[in-house]
Amino acid sequence: MTPLALLFTSQLTHLGPVDIAILLLYFAMVIFIGFYVKGSTNTSEEFFLAGREMSAWIAGLAFVSANLGSLELMGWAGSAYQYGILATHWYWIGAIPAMLFLGIVMMPFYYISKTHSVPGYLQLRFGEGARALSAVSFGFMTVLMSGVNMYSMALVMKVVLGWDITFSIWVGAITVAIYVTLGGLRSAIINEVLQFVLIWAGAALIPILGLIEAGGWSNLKVLITARAGVEYTHMWSTLGHYSSNPMGVNWTGIVFGLGFVISFGYWTTDFLVVQRVLSANNLRAARLAPIIGAAFKMFVPFFVIIPGLLALVLLKDSSGHLIQLYPDGSPEVLHGAHSFNEVLPLMMVRYLGPGLLGLGITALIAGFMSGMAGNVSAFSTVWTYDIYGAYINKKASDKHYVAMGRWSTVIGMGVSIITAYWVMGAASIMDYVQQLFSFFIAPLFGTVILGMLWKRATKAGGFWGLLAGTGASIFMWQMVLHDKTNIRFMILEPHASADTIDRVQAMAANLYRGLWSWVVCVLVTVIVSYMTKPTPDSELVGLVYGTTIIPDDGSNKIYEKPIFWAVVVATVLFILNLWLW
Repeated sequence: MTPLALLFTSQLTHLGPVDIAILLLYFAMVIFIGFYVKGSTNTSEEFFLAGREMSAWIAGLAFVSANLGSLELMGWAGSAYQYGILATHWYWIGAIPAMLFLGIVMMPFYYISKTHSVPGYLQLRFGEGARALSAVSFGFMTVLMSGVNMYSMALVMKVVLGWDITFSIWVGAITVAIYVTLGGLRSAIINEVLQFVLIWAGAALIPILGLIEAGGWSNLKVLITARAGVEYTHMWSTLGHYSSNPMGVNWTGIVFGLGFVISFGYWTTDFLVVQRVLSANNLRAARLAPIIGAAFKMFVPFFVIIPGLLALVLLKDSSGHLIQLYPDGSPEVLHGAHSFNEVLPLMMVRYLGPGLLGLGITALIAGFMSGMAGNVSAFSTVWTYDIYGAYINKKASDKHYVAMGRWSTVIGMGVSIITAYWVMGAASIMDYVQQLFSFFIAPLFGTVILGMLWKRATKAGGFWGLLAGTGASIFMWQMVLHDKTNIRFMILEPHASADTIDRVQAMAANLYRGLWSWVVCVLVTVIVSYMTKPTPDSELVGLVYGTTIIPDDGSNKIYEKPIFWAVVVATVLFILNLWLW
């Protein structure tokens, strides 16, 4: 959607005095938190890792809330309208197993190595080359992701209130820059917990009221089947072939591309979320935090996916006709129609009255600002420790690094404002975001997992594998961009029909691109490692399984052990998938 089209779209509603008061109170509160915690963020440990003082519950809520921004609220509601209940995969198979794996397997290495970042771990394991490459690519990705959150918040303000999109972007950016610059990660975490409460309080009414209007879950499925087709209501049974579901994806793309590569890559190597867990006050808390986050994550589709499904059959105009939504940038949207990304604000206006609308809008804004804060605080940490401190000014004082962290927060937010305008050309927010993950997160996971589990991986192998995987992903994207029929090679159907090629949507292409970039990364890492001299075991202590003694986390009784709760969460996940098979 062009900026011109955004500026002249009429608003859907007006906020009453109570709604405005709630919104202003939230902005005042987050800025107050920034000033309040400023006095406790004087050292780099306090500014970048919140002093490692957070309990398992606080770290766990911040862990899941850091991802509960535009990706969840706007993006997946729109994707549920576009792809049906298949979007739920990004919560269950595409998040829960990876979160549990992080807590049980990977967290001990991150925590006991006392690293400040994932690139910092790569420096310890693979040397400066891998660290520099991952830091630069991660820094680039975080400012792009922060731009996604800015654009999403501005879109809500435009759709619901008719606000100028540029004004909305700057209001959000300035507010986040203030409280993160002042309070660092501690301020971001406190606001993320606040935002978590607001989401559950402000967003729950939409699915509840919508399901009541639809006549319950069973009747909703009947209505969706009549409007869009039965494939919109099943998670697994339609994945046998590309032509059997609205996403145009095979089960291999969901299980391996999403469930393994992209999911594990994001939840275990994206420093935006890992940074929250590193703030835990001990190893047991650090291992429990992702498991607590996973338990809450299972229920987020209720707030996000269901509104998108409800919109398929209940979102109507003033004359009672169903509203048809379209991809951003399409001719229909440019001429005044609503896009996929506008599902959630449209549903909020439909169901929330005075006071409740203010709470709902505030919950959305809190989510977007949390996403901005999470990305910009991660960017600040990686820039300060893994680029500036590693290559530009290695011998500065701790006070100087804290000052650099504050300045880089402001600069990162400024760059994010620019990237916010790039997002407007994407068909949907989530197509754009998953595209970024396939470029940067999927190959990074290959490097990190080999580094932790295979002691034979060498420094040269880690660097060249990461570079090859990232390059392969970008090459595949360009290949399909040049000629869409090239997608047949990515899905391993060289003789695919024109219908199959057309069915493969952007989201499905992202999954296969991520899978193959991971494969390239792993293969190159293994080949180069066998061609180069291995690192002595004495230098791998604390970094690789087989050379490291994992310290006891203090769990005595069975219900205190992280593995026990991981099994509980995994069992519930299995039951939910069978229910929506």
